[in-house]
Amino acid sequence: MPPLLEVEGLTTRFIGRETLTAVNNVSFALPEGRVLVVLGESGSGKSVLLRSILRLLPRDRTELHGAVRFQGRDLLALPEAEMQAVRGNRIAMVFQEPLTALDPIYTVGAQIGETLRRHERVSAATARARTVELLQTVGIPAPERRVDNYPFELSGGMRQRVVIALALACRPALLLADEPTTALDVTIQAQILTLLQELTARFDMGLILVTHDIGVAAEMADEIAVMYAGRFVEHGPAEAVLRAPAHPYTRGLMRANVRPGQRARLEAIVGQPPRLSRLPPGCAFGPRCPLVLDECRQAEPPERAVAPGHAARCLRAGEPAISASDPSGVPAQPSAAHAPGS
Repeated sequence: MPPLLEVEGLTTRFIGRETLTAVNNVSFALPEGRVLVVLGESGSGKSVLLRSILRLLPRDRTELHGAVRFQGRDLLALPEAEMQAVRGNRIAMVFQEPLTALDPIYTVGAQIGETLRRHERVSAATARARTVELLQTVGIPAPERRVDNYPFELSGGMRQRVVIALALACRPALLLADEPTTALDVTIQAQILTLLQELTARFDMGLILVTHDIGVAAEMADEIAVMYAGRFVEHGPAEAVLRAPAHPYTRGLMRANVRPGQRARLEAIVGQPPRLSRLPPGCAFGPRCPLVLDECRQAEPPERAVAPGHAARCLRAGEPAISASDPSGVPAQPSAAHAPGS
């Protein structure tokens, strides 16, 4: 079976006073029913990657190159009218901030119903009944009443559930979730992540989840991609990446993450992510890397396989000092790194 989504050489550039390459030659494949978690600091290109897949970027200031094949069709080559039939229907997105993702002057029922009526051409009564079912599916109590609420009348956790219901309205084959637990307390975060797991299994959806939380990745991912300065610097099965990180940046992210029973101070990654308009020569992570070599500063390192399905863009990938698990940075049991969202 071909993958549900196949991205090949995707590059996204913003054109203005300076040309910024926010997504740089990214390739991956996602089968049906699988979860890919994209990790990285703020500004690494994670959100732009999701928006590039759906072409939700300013067309007059953006260049997209490469291929994004969804169920065999290249989304980057589709006319805009055909792309509109894909967005919110076959591919849906959960945006980072639910309050800004919802229109404050319409009830949540009207917003979900509009999606159903646009893509499935159902009657108003059918759309309302389906909306109540969706609100019930995502765990909103008294959905018959909540369907007539405005977004500001709901808590943050309930608004996030409404955004998920909106994304699931047309039973998409692929769900893109951009840090869906941001600004939620730990209990609500865990509930939302559990809900996403259950819905992915129930509807056999593919899921791409963007986060900066190692614990979320350990809980959710089948595969993990680590993004830095627009590139995937490491990509592989979740257990392999968490047990034996092959890139110093991945290792740094894990050292900066709280682990159960930890008493020592966290180790921050030194420095700041580079400006996309002024990337350093060679490896973009080189100026922050404790293991940098002279060769790292001369050319962008190629991707190296360190295990079946596990690769990293690092000249030292696969060395025992990089890949071996040790108490300084790698949890012994990644699936129990900590509770979701903690």
